[in-house]
Parts: sequence; structure tokens; C-alpha cells
Amino acid sequence: MAESKSFAATERTVPTRARERAHYDEATVHAILDEGYVCHLGFVRDGAPVVLPTLYGRVGDRLYVHGSTGSRPLRMAGGQGADTGLAVCVTVTHVDGLVLARSAFHHSINYRSVVVHGTAYQVTDEEEKKAALDALVDHVLPGRAADSRPANAKELAATAVLRLDLREVSAKIRTGGPSDEPEDQALPYWSGVLPVSPVYGAPIPADDLAPGIQEPAYLSAR
Repeated sequence: MAESKSFAATERTVPTRARERAHYDEATVHAILDEGYVCHLGFVRDGAPVVLPTLYGRVGDRLYVHGSTGSRPLRMAGGQGADTGLAVCVTVTHVDGLVLARSAFHHSINYRSVVVHGTAYQVTDEEEKKAALDALVDHVLPGRAADSRPANAKELAATAVLRLDLREVSAKIRTGGPSDEPEDQALPYWSGVLPVSPVYGAPIPADDLAPGIQEPAYLSAR
């Protein structure tokens, strides 16, 4: 079995605390990104930090972020081949459990997170843009892009996509139970982990769904 490639650790991707929780292997990073739906896109606007939640999708070692052509980050990012792009930081986080310790100080959460630093560029190539939009749709629900009408020319013109190459990346993971101090272990307080996981409900058909259209098989896989 081939070994997973790893991202090089940099000054920005090495944590200042709990360095043992950091991971740089490609497989771990990709798995965390692929399981999420929303990323937080951070950049500087007029000298002040801005963080926006938005949809994303991954294709290989490229991250695509969705936006409107009128949005500030999309207008700030030059097209591919441009001399300048938009310096960004993208984060994705999953909460896997609430860690309840005997002391308030040691309460925590179990989590998996990815932080990506880099320069984002607006996708201007039409074929890459179409592929990126398909990836964004399939990222939310695999198989959905082929089971829906693709964007037309007007919709493509109104939609912008940022491309961010995965180069300066790190993952950070916490697992396990609370880390109480030895002198606190006899205290009469419950301690442990309350697991957290997403739950999908039964699909709700649209009010105007045409009769006879069956529920797609990929919905039952959620």
C-alpha cells in the first residue's frame, strides 16, 4: 500500500499549543475536508480581518470556494495567471464530542480541524469552472451533480469560484476523555464524553415535485 503524502510543516501550520495533535498527512487532511459542508474563509479587507462561512469542494489538491460575482473576496481575487491573488486562510472543523471534566478548567471538546493558508485566485477557465461547480454540488451530496440541471450561461456569469491550492495545510485532532488533575479525581462530579454526530432525517419532497419522480438512491445512503 502506497504511503500517504504529507504537507510540509511551516511556521503558520505548527500549533503553538498541543503540537502532538497536529497532522500533516494528505489522507487525514482530505478526509476531514471531505466530511464537511461549510468552511470559513478569512481574509483582510480595508486593513481589517473578515471571516465568511461558505460552501466548498475538493478536487485532488485543490479547494474550490463558492461565491457571488458581486462578493468582495471574489472581486479582490485576480484570475488565474494574475500577478496577485487574495491571501486567505480557510478552516473546516468537526465537533465529535463534548469533554466534561471534574474541573471547569479541563472541559474541552473532541474535534477534527483543518487550516489552509495560501493565495486564492478566481477561476476564469470555463471548463474548470463547470467542473468546480459540479464538485461543489457533489461535495454536499455525492451523485447530485449528475442528477440536476447544470448551470446555464446566465447562472455561470452570476457565479464565481475561488481556487486555493492545498500546499500550506495542517490538521489538528483531539480524541479521548477528560484530563483531570489527580487531586480532582475523587470529586463527586460526573466526567466523561458526550459524543456528537450529525443525524440526517427523512427526505422531504418539494411541494411542487412532479408525480412519479422517485426518491434518488443516493439519499438513502445518508
